[in-house]
Amino acid sequence: MDRRRFLQNAAGISGTLLARPLLESTMTMAAAPTARVAFVKTTDRADGVSKAIDLLGLKGLGGKDVFIKPNCNSADPPPGSTHSDTLAALVRKLKTMKAGPLTIGDRSGMGDTRKVFESKGIFQMGSELGAKVVVLDELPGEGWEPITHPDFHWQRGFALPHTARKASAVVTTCCLKTHRFGGHFTLSLKNSVGLAAKFVPVDPYNYMRELHSSPNQRRMIAEINTAYVPELVVLDGVQGFSTGGPEAGTLVNTSVILAGTDRIAIDAVGVALLRSVGTTPEVSKGKIFELEQIARAAELNVGVKTPEQIELVTGDAASAEYAARVREVLHAA
Repeated sequence: MDRRRFLQNAAGISGTLLARPLLESTMTMAAAPTARVAFVKTTDRADGVSKAIDLLGLKGLGGKDVFIKPNCNSADPPPGSTHSDTLAALVRKLKTMKAGPLTIGDRSGMGDTRKVFESKGIFQMGSELGAKVVVLDELPGEGWEPITHPDFHWQRGFALPHTARKASAVVTTCCLKTHRFGGHFTLSLKNSVGLAAKFVPVDPYNYMRELHSSPNQRRMIAEINTAYVPELVVLDGVQGFSTGGPEAGTLVNTSVILAGTDRIAIDAVGVALLRSVGTTPEVSKGKIFELEQIARAAELNVGVKTPEQIELVTGDAASAEYAARVREVLHAA
């Protein structure tokens, strides 16, 4: 795509050209009647990731090129960013499932992405485990795809990387934490912000400045999630931030790994976990499915629409007991 074409599209002049099939299908599909969320009580991230994925019984990842999106918003210690044990375990599990080739990619919002990757050992991990590593900030202009829709709250839409959009499967792994800069919580839906461009090389427009200054920030976060459908989401809730976030906050030991394919279901359970340990007024107030990120995502058919559509799947008595307590919070008025 040349510079003129990109700028026309990003400005909405040729918006009808951006109605990619994936976006259209996500915007119009009916939400699945039930979303299964694997719930593993554990403090062992590697073991928890493997067990959670096994509980889902996923099929069909074999032979697929997979784009893996961690939470590398910063290089801060987990849960400020994805734990290396979690990411490594996820990559190894995908390889045992015969998935590949594998690509790890992200864009940091609170630091230089390349330096964040270096600090967290992402390049070394990729080399050792046979996964390509992509610094999204360094993609050329033609490496980004502008996405618009007339119902979005984005003034000019947003841009996602072709490397993720063209992958046969997208797998994401996120953390459990609140967000003090307007997101209120940053789980799987918010993790998608790291896929979206801050700048596209052919265009000086600052998309992240628009997002973080908008009163519609939480709705805009949900809207990014219409542009792709993940094959798998893993939430590392071994520890979390019950206040503060995203890079630092009040540390809580929540001792759980979640896995699923429905981002709304994952986030609803994540919010219930945060509420169970005591969290911010913004995250605590009202019904979980009335929180703006979740409500807007449900409105856009990104996933389930009610807590009754979420099935917590466990494999042992300790996890089942823990899940039952979280389920009560999930269904509370």
